[in-house]
Amino acid sequence: MSALFEPRTLRSLTIPNRVWMAPMCQYSAEATGPHAGVAGDWHFAHYAARAAGGTGLILLEATAVSPEGRISPYDLGLWNDTQVEALRRITGFLKSQNTVPGIQLAHAGRKASTDRPWKGGAPVGPDADGWRPVLAPSPLPFDEGHPVPEELSREAIHAIAADFAAAARRALDAGFQVVEIHGAHGYLIGEFLSPHSNHRTDEYGGSFENRTRFALEVVDAVRAVWPDELPLFFRISATDWLEGTAGWTGDDTVRFAALLREHGVDLLDVSTGGNAPRVRIPVGPGYQVPFAARVKAEAGLPVAAVGLITEPRQAEKIVANGEADAVLLGRELLRNPSWARHAARELGAEPHVPVQYHRSV
Repeated sequence: MSALFEPRTLRSLTIPNRVWMAPMCQYSAEATGPHAGVAGDWHFAHYAARAAGGTGLILLEATAVSPEGRISPYDLGLWNDTQVEALRRITGFLKSQNTVPGIQLAHAGRKASTDRPWKGGAPVGPDADGWRPVLAPSPLPFDEGHPVPEELSREAIHAIAADFAAAARRALDAGFQVVEIHGAHGYLIGEFLSPHSNHRTDEYGGSFENRTRFALEVVDAVRAVWPDELPLFFRISATDWLEGTAGWTGDDTVRFAALLREHGVDLLDVSTGGNAPRVRIPVGPGYQVPFAARVKAEAGLPVAAVGLITEPRQAEKIVANGEADAVLLGRELLRNPSWARHAARELGAEPHVPVQYHRSV
């Protein structure tokens, strides 16, 4: 029996296999007007193809909890009911294919309002459908050419936590069964976690306890409105890849994972990097898996591993060896929407095949 194709139950939700789709921004929503942040035909076709291909859980791309929380003007959002209605079409199809629909809720903080990556990804202002990002823990720009943000007030911090809770309510209304809080890649929550980007001197900065305060407040706000029977995920960058204690570290991640478990998080999605620009990262096959394995071993929190996981037997080994509870595939699922079905055949498991394809694949 393949470990990769064993079901995984979290709370009362059973996910049919351990091949999951990582959130990947599509930058394909309208930027302005009544349909800003609304999922369209591209989003439906993109996610439907991976569900038909047998993916067990699909986490939709970073979806902003407020207009100013978008990474780009073209991101999905969940701050109004028009956005909810469009997402119901996607979740309904995913469920019809025995795929669990999940969504990642995000706020980009000081990295907000950038152009699409195929247009360079540079900051864009109000003259190009963007805005000036002013929301960050400290008045530190992300990089050269990025605007200097303003330090968030306590009142604004509390309001953003409430935005996450409101978006989680809408996610439930839209039919999602998993919510993931985006605390990675140098976006707002990650900015608070890391001493590289958080230079505050109040109760939200300085010590580990203070720098993790905002993240835990967001978790508590979401967990308060998210049903007890459904799981809550958290995505983290396990390290900033900076020397010593200049940034967030693997030790910090293990310590924080234990706190997340106490606050009702059911699984940690372990990524790395993104908080400091131009940092050299030692990229290679499965290069982020050891961070996930360490959290699972030392904090006792279920984890999903990411990062250049491309081959079925590689993924099988990660799960079978107990390094992670599931694998999250990114670019490999862009290249091959039916990766899960092909992997099942290679590993001797029963693949998911849509009834319409029964005689053809």
